[in-house]
Amino acid sequence: MAGTDSGNLKTVRLWRDAALRARKLRSNLLQLTLSAAGGCPGTDQLDSPDAPQLVLPANIGDIEVLNLGNNGLEEVPDGLGSALGSLRVLVLRRNRFARLPPAVAELGHHLTELDVSHNRLSVLSAEVVSALRELRKLNLSHNQLPALPAQLGALIHLEELDVSFNRLAHLPDSLSCLSRLRAVDVDHNQLTAFPWQLLQLAALEELDVSSNRLRGLPEDISALRALKILWLSGTELGTLPSGFCELASLESLMLDNNGLQALPAQFSRLQRLKMLNLSSNLLQEFPAALLPLAGLEELYLSRNQLTSVPSLISGLGRLLTLWLDNNRIRYLPDSIVELTGLEELVLQGNQIAVLPDNFGQLSRVGLWKIKDNPLIQPPYEVCMKGIPYIAAYQKELAHSQPAVQPRLKLLLMGYKAAGKTQLRHCLTEDRVEGNQGGEDKKSHPPSPPPVSKGIEVTSWTADASRGLRFIVYDLAGDDSYEVIQPFFLSPGALYVLVVNLATYEPLRFPTTVGSFLHRVGARVPHAVVCIVGTHADLCGEQELEEKCLDIHRQIALQEKHDAEGLSRLAQVVDEALARDFELRSASPHAAYYGVSDKNLRRRKAHFQYLLNHRLQILSPVLPVSCRDPRQLQRLRDKLLSVAEHREIFPNLHRVLPRSWQVLEELHFQPPQAQRLWLSWWDSARLGLQAGLTEDRLQSALSYLHESGKLLYFEDSPALKEHVFHNLSRLIDILNVFFQRDPSLLLHKLLLGTSGEGEAESRGESSPLMAPPAPSQDALRATQLHHYVEGFLLHGLLPAHVIRLLLKPHIQAQQDLQLLLELLEKMGLCYCLNKAKGKPLNGSTAWYKFPCYVQNEVPHAEAWINGTNLAGQSFVAEQLQIEYSFPFTFPPSLFARYSVQINSHVVHRSDGKLQIFAYRGKVPVVVSYRPAKGVLQPDTLSIASHASLPNIWTAWQAITPLVEELNVLLQEWPGLHYTVHILCSKCLKRGSPNPHAFPGEMCSGVKKQSPLWGDGYQRVAAKGELLSQPRPEGVAEIICPKNGSERVNVALVYPPTPTVISPCSKKNVGEKHRNQ
Repeated sequence: MAGTDSGNLKTVRLWRDAALRARKLRSNLLQLTLSAAGGCPGTDQLDSPDAPQLVLPANIGDIEVLNLGNNGLEEVPDGLGSALGSLRVLVLRRNRFARLPPAVAELGHHLTELDVSHNRLSVLSAEVVSALRELRKLNLSHNQLPALPAQLGALIHLEELDVSFNRLAHLPDSLSCLSRLRAVDVDHNQLTAFPWQLLQLAALEELDVSSNRLRGLPEDISALRALKILWLSGTELGTLPSGFCELASLESLMLDNNGLQALPAQFSRLQRLKMLNLSSNLLQEFPAALLPLAGLEELYLSRNQLTSVPSLISGLGRLLTLWLDNNRIRYLPDSIVELTGLEELVLQGNQIAVLPDNFGQLSRVGLWKIKDNPLIQPPYEVCMKGIPYIAAYQKELAHSQPAVQPRLKLLLMGYKAAGKTQLRHCLTEDRVEGNQGGEDKKSHPPSPPPVSKGIEVTSWTADASRGLRFIVYDLAGDDSYEVIQPFFLSPGALYVLVVNLATYEPLRFPTTVGSFLHRVGARVPHAVVCIVGTHADLCGEQELEEKCLDIHRQIALQEKHDAEGLSRLAQVVDEALARDFELRSASPHAAYYGVSDKNLRRRKAHFQYLLNHRLQILSPVLPVSCRDPRQLQRLRDKLLSVAEHREIFPNLHRVLPRSWQVLEELHFQPPQAQRLWLSWWDSARLGLQAGLTEDRLQSALSYLHESGKLLYFEDSPALKEHVFHNLSRLIDILNVFFQRDPSLLLHKLLLGTSGEGEAESRGESSPLMAPPAPSQDALRATQLHHYVEGFLLHGLLPAHVIRLLLKPHIQAQQDLQLLLELLEKMGLCYCLNKAKGKPLNGSTAWYKFPCYVQNEVPHAEAWINGTNLAGQSFVAEQLQIEYSFPFTFPPSLFARYSVQINSHVVHRSDGKLQIFAYRGKVPVVVSYRPAKGVLQPDTLSIASHASLPNIWTAWQAITPLVEELNVLLQEWPGLHYTVHILCSKCLKRGSPNPHAFPGEMCSGVKKQSPLWGDGYQRVAAKGELLSQPRPEGVAEIICPKNGSERVNVALVYPPTPTVISPCSKKNVGEKHRNQ
C-alpha cells in the first residue's frame, strides 16, 4: 500500500539500480567466498558458543572481491591484510564484529568498497576509518552505532554511505567535507533535526532520512540542488519550507506518514518530479500545486481527508499511477477519463456513488480497486469486474433507458425451531395467526407452526407504491444445512436473526445468537443485522423484557470481547514494528520472530480492517408475535425504514440498463421458467428480445451472476455454455441432499425407481444407469436402503442413484451431468473414480459428499503418530503448516476444502476430521481439530514428510493444498486466523504443544464466486502463506521450546516464496529487501 510500505513503490527501482550498477562493476573482478571450517556457505553461526575459524587458502593475492559474510566471525583470519594485495571489495556483513577489525586498515590503500552491515558495531575505530583513504562505498547499516568518528571526513573519495538502522543522534561535522558523496542513507536513527552537514554536500543525488523525528526542514535545504531522490517518510513534518521548492532536480519524493495539511504554492516549481508519495497525511483538499506538474507519473494520496478531485487533474497527462484510496471523495470529475495512460487506479474506501461517463476509456488500467464505495452507477457488481465491464455497462446504458428497481435480499437466520418459517409466512403473506384485534387483516385460526422444508425463497413486495421488493431467504436452522448456508450470505443484504423468546435462556446465547453473529461477521464484514424475538405472546411482560435485555447485553459483551482481542493483537504487532527487524530476528523468543516489517504492516492493516468493519447490529431486540398484527406491522415498518436508508443500503437504488432488467425478467417467464437450465444460445435468443446483441450479452449475464439472480460460470469449461436461471429448483435439489432423514431419502428413491420402471416400459434407457434391479420390490428396497446407509455414513452415492433421488427435478441425462458438475464447482462433492477430463468407459460414477463422512479419522491415521502404513517407524522430517481460528471456524470449510484438493491428490482416504492422501509419491495429511474449550482455537493443518535432503518434495506436495485453502478463506474476509509452521523437532519428539514459527497471515484481493449473492460482492485482501524468502545466510533456527535444538531453515521456509501477491510490486528495492 502506498505510504505504509515505501518498498512497494516503483521509485525503489532507482535504489535497486544503484546496487545493480555496483554488481556490474564487480562482475569482471576475481571473487572469492569463504565459510567457516566445518560449515558451508550460509551456515548460521551467530548463536554458537565458539567463534568459528576461517583459514585463508594459499595464492589469493590476485583476489579482488572477498566475501566473508554470514559466518558469525568476531575477528578476520590471520594474515588477511598481507595476503590480499589486490583486494578492492570486502564483504563482512552478518557476522559478530563489535569493532572494525584492525586488519581492515592494512587494506586501506586499495580497498574501494566495505560492507560491515548487520553486525554488532557499537564504536568505529578512528585509526581504521582514517586508513580507508580510497573507499568509495561504505555500508554500516543495521548496527548499534551511537556516533560516527570525525575521521570519516578523511574519506574524500567516498560516494555512497549507508548508516541506516543505527542509534545516531547526530552526524560528525567532518561529514560536510565529503564533497563526492552521491548517496546517503540515515533512515531509522535517532536524529531530532535535519543534519546541517548534509546541506554542504552539493553533489548529493540520493538521500534517505526517513523514520527520524525531524519535525521540520531547514530553509536552506535548497542548497541540495543536485538531489534527485529524497525520502522523508515518517519524519513528523507539519509543513515544508519555501526553500524546499528550489530542489529543481527532484524526480522522486517520499513524504508519506507525516502531518502535512497543505503544500507550498511554489511546490509547482518541481517540474522534474516523476513520483510523489503524500499518503497518510492530513490533506483536506487536493493540492493545487500538483496540477502544473505535467511530468508526474506516479501520485499517491492514500489515507488523507480529501473530499474531491479537481477537474484540472486531466493536465497530468503522463500519469501512470494514481492512488486515492481511503479518503472522503464523493465524486470524480468527468475529466479523469482523459488520463488514458493510467495503469493503476485505486479508489477504495471513499464515498463514490457514480462513476463518470466514458470511464471505459481508461482501458490500460490493470490494478483497479474500488471496494468500500456506495456505488449505484455502475453497481458494485459491475465495477468489481474491471474497466472492460464498466465500459460495457456504460455503452449499454447509452443504448438503453436507465432503470431503477428497488430490490433487497433479506435473510432469515436462526437456530432450529426459532420460528423463521412462520414469521416468513406472516410477513410475506400479510397474514396473522388468529387475529386478536379484529383488524381488517387476513385472519387464520391457530394452526401448527409450518415446518421448514430446508432453504426456501420467497418474493415479498413490501411497498407496492415504490416497487420495493424483498427476496426473502429462509435459511434452515438444522446443522445439516451448515455446508450450504454460507453460499447465501452475501454483502448488500439485510440479515434478520430470529430467536425463540419462549425457549431462550442466557446459557443458550452462544448457540442461538452468538455463533450466528460470528458467522455473518466473518463472511460479510459490516453486515446489517436485526434481532427479532418470536413467540413473544408466550412470555410474560417481565420475562419478555428480561430476555430481550439479556440478549442485548450478551451481544455487547461478545462484541467488546472480540474487539478487545483484536486490539490486543494489533498492539502486539505495533510493539514488534517498534523494534528493529534485526533485533526482532535476533531471538526466537521475540514476538513475530523473523517476520518482515512489510508483512507486519499487512497484518496490522488486516486487524484495522476487522476493527473498522464490525457488524452493524440494530438495537434493541424486536419482540414479535405472529398473532399480533400491530407487532407484525411494526416489524414491517422497521425493515422498510432500514432498507430505504441510503447510507446503509445504497445498492437498493442501483441503476441498470433497461435491457439488462428485461433480460432478467425474460429468464423467469414461461416456458423457460420451468426449465432447470438454459443453453447460452437460449439466453442469447432472450437477449435479442431484450434488445441485446450477442456481443453485449456477456456483460449482462456477468452482472446477473454477480448479483445473484442466476448462475453463469464464464470461467468454467464444463459450465460456461449453460445458464442456471432457475435458482428455486436448484435450492430444492440442494435441500434433497441435506435432509438427513433416512426414511425420507428411501422414500424418494423408491418413488424414483417406480418412475424409472415406467420409463423402461416406454423403451427409454440411461447410459449411467446400473443394470436393472430384480423385480422383487423387497430386494430393491433392501438395495436402496444400503445406498442410503452408505450415503449417511460415508457420503457415497453412485450417479444413477443420485438421478433417482432427484426425480422429478432431473428429467434428462444432461441435467444430471450438468448438476454434478455444478455440485463439484460449489465444493459439495467430487467424483471418486473419474480422472479429470476422461470418460468412465461404461463404469458407474461414484460421488463422495465429505460433509456426510462419519468416521473420525481415515485408516492411515498412524502416519501422524510417526509410523508408516505398514506400522514401521520412519526416520524423516515432518513439515506441518497449521491454520488457527481463535474466534470462529467457518462451517463446512473442512468439507469444502476436501473437495477442492481432490484434483491435487491420489489414493486418498477420508475421515470426518482427517484426510490421508498422496501427491505423486509424497504422503500428505490434512487434519481438522475442533476447539475443546473457549481458550483453545479450532485448527486446520496440512502436513507431509520427507528426508531432509528431499524436503523440497514435501514443500512441493503441500504448496498447492495451501493455495487452495487460501482461495477458500478469501470467501471469509471478516475472519481472523493465523498461520504457523510447527517445529519439526518438537513433532519428532512427540511434543503435545510444539513450537509454532510464525507464518504470514493471509489476508487479499481475489473475489469469491457469488452463489445467490446480492449487492456488494466481497473482495478479501489476499495474502500468501510464507511469502518471505529464506533469510540470507541462515541455515538453522533455534527452537525456543528447547534452546539446544536447531531446526533446519528448509523446514520453516519454502525453497521459494509460495505465492506472489498481485498487490505486491516485484521491483522491491535492494535497500528495503531485509526489512
